[in-house]
Amino acid sequence: MRPLSHVLVTIVLVAMTAEAAPPVRHEFGRLPDGRPVGATRLENAHGMSVTILDRGGVVQALHVPDADGRTADVVLGFDDLDAYRRAHPYVGATIGRFANRIAGARFVLEGRPWVLPPNEGAHQLHGGPEGFDQRVFEAVPSSGEEAPSVELRLTSPDGDQGFPGALELRVTFRLLADALRIDYEATSDAATLVNPTHHAYFNLAGEGDVREHELWIDAEAFTPVDAELIPTGEVRPVEGTAFDFRQPRRVGDRLGAHELRATRGYDHNYVLRGEGLRAVARLRDPESGRRLVVETDRPGLQLFTANGFDGRLLGKGGRAYGRHAGLCLETQVWPDAPNQPGFPSAVLRPGETFRSTTIFRFPSD
Repeated sequence: MRPLSHVLVTIVLVAMTAEAAPPVRHEFGRLPDGRPVGATRLENAHGMSVTILDRGGVVQALHVPDADGRTADVVLGFDDLDAYRRAHPYVGATIGRFANRIAGARFVLEGRPWVLPPNEGAHQLHGGPEGFDQRVFEAVPSSGEEAPSVELRLTSPDGDQGFPGALELRVTFRLLADALRIDYEATSDAATLVNPTHHAYFNLAGEGDVREHELWIDAEAFTPVDAELIPTGEVRPVEGTAFDFRQPRRVGDRLGAHELRATRGYDHNYVLRGEGLRAVARLRDPESGRRLVVETDRPGLQLFTANGFDGRLLGKGGRAYGRHAGLCLETQVWPDAPNQPGFPSAVLRPGETFRSTTIFRFPSD
């Protein structure tokens, strides 16, 4: 029998200032079995702060100032633990082991078939019915030498949600002077799949919806999907389609396009240009002037515009999250990569170390 894996999620938020405040811990709520779920709040000297929950590695709040110093919470979320425990579309969560969809909830790895528990029809989505978004992590806060931090730790056994291998994962979040940086690191004792992401819903205005936000994505192609949102295997140019964001344009400009009728908005993977850590997307709210730049070394970016939100999901302060209340920019390996020979690989083998970085930057100039 293989040993239990040790999935270590390190969430470190670093303020680039000697005057950074130490982390502040408080109890966010309790589970039905009485276990407490903590929250850690960190802040920097530039008006930014973030709150992270032990359960799900959730970024519950992220406050960012605009050009005039007015601060708003730019991520969707909930005020209490019960809301996070109820069914919701992965709001603010750390996702794993495999972000996005695996067709038929099965794949073949090194000649052996693996069957996973499905949680979206016949398919598996975002790591299964009890993915990392459902787990309670052990929190270890520290002031550190440079800045305050909190390390979240989780164990995941071989066979967890159907995936092979005992996995050890570190996810380090750093709050820089103007950015939230996420570093992933993973090892496994057997060949497995690793494709983590973060599922924040951004709204740079802090209210309303994101249809007026202006978006740029550095991608000349995307991966079309079928009626069940499974990639067809094609890599299609964005030119002449509703998926073309090579020049900044309003998110709402083409939401009614025929190509988006089945999904009622964007829920598609973009084939990012370039390699290594680079800027791949920019988002701007023209009203507040807040901007977000996404930097990553991943080959794909899932744009999701909260198409199914209908006002019944109540967020922080009792706000009803309607259609397009926020959008996700999920850095990733392409969906269904294990079943698509032409897609980038998500395989991690023993002796290898998976490393990846994503930065959500909020420029002030």
